[in-house]
Amino acid sequence: MKNRIISPLCAVLCAALLAGCSAGADTQEDSTAEETEESEQQTLTVSDPDYYTRFKGQDISINVYNWGEYISTGSEAGTLNVNAEFTKLTGIKVNYTNYATNEELYAKLKGGGANYDVIIPSDYMISKMIKEDMLQPLDMSNIPNFQYIMPSFVDPAYDPENLYSVPYTWGTVGLIYNTTMVDIPEEDIDWDILWNPDYADQILMFDNPRDAFAIAEIMMGYSLNTEDEVELTAAANKLKEQKSVVQAYVMDEIFDKMAANDAWIAPYYAGDALTILEENEDLAFVVPKSGTNLFVDAMCIPDGAKQKEAAEMYINFMCEPDIAYANIDYICYSTPHSAAYEMLDEETRNNPVSYPGDDYLNANTTIFVNLSDEANLLMQTLWTEMKSAENETPNRWLVPVFLLLCLGGIIFTLIRRHIKNKKDIY
Repeated sequence: MKNRIISPLCAVLCAALLAGCSAGADTQEDSTAEETEESEQQTLTVSDPDYYTRFKGQDISINVYNWGEYISTGSEAGTLNVNAEFTKLTGIKVNYTNYATNEELYAKLKGGGANYDVIIPSDYMISKMIKEDMLQPLDMSNIPNFQYIMPSFVDPAYDPENLYSVPYTWGTVGLIYNTTMVDIPEEDIDWDILWNPDYADQILMFDNPRDAFAIAEIMMGYSLNTEDEVELTAAANKLKEQKSVVQAYVMDEIFDKMAANDAWIAPYYAGDALTILEENEDLAFVVPKSGTNLFVDAMCIPDGAKQKEAAEMYINFMCEPDIAYANIDYICYSTPHSAAYEMLDEETRNNPVSYPGDDYLNANTTIFVNLSDEANLLMQTLWTEMKSAENETPNRWLVPVFLLLCLGGIIFTLIRRHIKNKKDIY
């Protein structure tokens, strides 16, 4: 009787001990996993923590208008949610919205339908907005982290003395293509592939005039900043020739369509291309041999911004080394920030897509400048005319040709009957 009682008790005790050991092992494993995850987590330190306490407890918010997928959101394991970190540090809420093109941004601000504190337009649009008094001069004493901007991006032609802008990213425009569908060697791929009838209905094209005209201008040997009416008209005619092979005119949709193999070829920004290559191993990216556009996107404060100092604090925060690195690591664009560049791994710094080198950039790229009002109006008019006929393709002739063939067939039948009847009579 005792032995029967002791045996179950031993079993229970052993099970408890084993469970305790197992729990201890699980706890140790969880602890190790947490430590590993924590070690991989991007960290944040700022150069002057006191600077960011200025608006604490004042219930301030700022409106930030940026390109889509153009900031680290913390959506991937180990990455920072930049806007959330800014709010945590400063107490300032960030209302964050997106646009797809510089022209969309300009129209929104020009129309006066919205109020923003920070915007991130491209070089030529910055120049245009400066000319039209749409930007406020920056107080650089509130942006001490400007010191990290590389010398080659200081005092640019679009904003001499950096009175209105702080560079955020830069990059080049190239072609992304599906290697299983496109049988042209990489070294032979140029912009004319976007006109190739062999790839009809599998070609995507930029849905903004400046980028689209630039491609046509390169093909025709014109300057990317031409204002000549004859050359702009010729470029527009070149784009009209392309319409019959274009599947769609798109911007952000390029990412999804190419990743899903819904199209084979598209012009794309180098930074976005590097991201999409990770999504689809059949895709490749090439900068056409005939040259391309080099662009810079920079942070600005629009005229009429209600929270200018808080906006300058946000810009300074975006230039903190840890934040600049977090953003560039997430979006894969090239950085003008010296400290963030040094934090990149060697493979990325030596990637010819992201950082082609000064010699290549000087010989093969052109930065957009703002065109005159007359040239901008002409380009927009030509673009609108081209887009208004977007769906006109050679297929539009199928119906009238079919009707003519039917009519011809009827006439032919009537003539044959008439001839047959005459033969029967005689």
